[in-house]
Amino acid sequence: MDEEYDVIILGTGLTECMLSGILAVEGKKVLHMDRNDFYGGECASLNLTQLYQRFRNGAAPPEELGRDRDYNIDLIPKFLMEGEGLVKVLVYTDVIRYLEFNAIATSMVLCQGSIYKVPSTAAEALSSSLVGLLQKPRARTFFNFLKNWKEDDPKTHEGLDLNRDTMAKVYSSFSLNEDTQEFIGHAMALQLDDKYKTRPARETCDRVIMYANSAARAMEGKRDSPYIYPLFGLGDLPQAFARLSAVYAGTFMLNTPVDEIVCSKDDGSFVGVRSGDQVAKAKIVIGDPSYFTSSVRKIGRVIRAICLLRSPIPSAKADSAQIILPQRQTGREHDIYITCLSEAQKICPKGCWIASVSTIAETNGDPKNEIAAALKLLGPIEQIFVSDSDVFEPVSDGTKTNVFISRSYDATSHFETVYEDVKDLYYRITGKDLVLQKRPPTA
Repeated sequence: MDEEYDVIILGTGLTECMLSGILAVEGKKVLHMDRNDFYGGECASLNLTQLYQRFRNGAAPPEELGRDRDYNIDLIPKFLMEGEGLVKVLVYTDVIRYLEFNAIATSMVLCQGSIYKVPSTAAEALSSSLVGLLQKPRARTFFNFLKNWKEDDPKTHEGLDLNRDTMAKVYSSFSLNEDTQEFIGHAMALQLDDKYKTRPARETCDRVIMYANSAARAMEGKRDSPYIYPLFGLGDLPQAFARLSAVYAGTFMLNTPVDEIVCSKDDGSFVGVRSGDQVAKAKIVIGDPSYFTSSVRKIGRVIRAICLLRSPIPSAKADSAQIILPQRQTGREHDIYITCLSEAQKICPKGCWIASVSTIAETNGDPKNEIAAALKLLGPIEQIFVSDSDVFEPVSDGTKTNVFISRSYDATSHFETVYEDVKDLYYRITGKDLVLQKRPPTA
């Protein structure tokens, strides 16, 4: 390992593996290390024994749960939306050839104590009971506004500036009430809380357009949900990008402890990584927050619960589903997300369902109390594994020290924030925007 590289990457989470693949394709000499003996880091997919080792102090799983090899249980529950940035990266880098996807059967939302299907099209939205009778024509006007918007044609802007005007102002201009705002902002744009209303409207409007476009593609395939999921678990995503990196001569070392981040005594810039008595040198280092505990700050906590069920969620009755619990419906400040998967996605044996719950922690009490509204919807729970994890971000952008640190995975139900972090890191590392290009042919 005593040699020099262009880039050393620590941790095999999705963010790190995406950058490993992208930089390797661009000709960088990459060394990728992980203290674990498996890919994925905090977004790994674990078998049953690994799950019990992590949450039950190494206790053996009950025999009635079946074989280890039948389980691929995600630590970080998320789905992919067909039109989101990560899917575009998978397609343009050709990494998608390493993966096989399954459509999520349904997406649902809690409203006034009942569970409703989230509409897949604007027409379906306007016939849904989620939008009140008097609100339907106003919602139709809003959706048409987004559909007809042209950046270079002020006539389509309705006097609004999406880069400056808040989402609250946009809602007000179309006279959309709280129920309709909740449907648009939480069920379609997947905002975690209502703080988005005070931010520029561009973010939320882009998310609504992405949802609509993804839903339209799903309808073309005669599917009810715009979400997809990789067979055998989300852990296959970082592994797929690791394969891409390896194709371009990236070197991977799992089960390798990182004993020291070596920095220059003169200016504090990165020099290399020491593992045991060996030092690998490089110009820059990229890594997840767990490798740089003195260079990150805590910005919150995420509660997650993995639940093993013997039957599908009663309100969904499907092999897979997403259920959104908007914060206003549960008396909280943040939404709660439920994902449910089964044998159809190759993540558990027949007769078993894996439901995962996630949200941002708001108290220091029992995490189960914060997600009680979601747990109540799951029906009988065979086993439950609850985590309360800190969320970190880097204290600096890394450009002075050449130490570039990713963000922790948040409570959102999709990967758009991960893709935004990848783009941000890439820009800080290279000084250029990440431009998606078809992967060049290998020799």
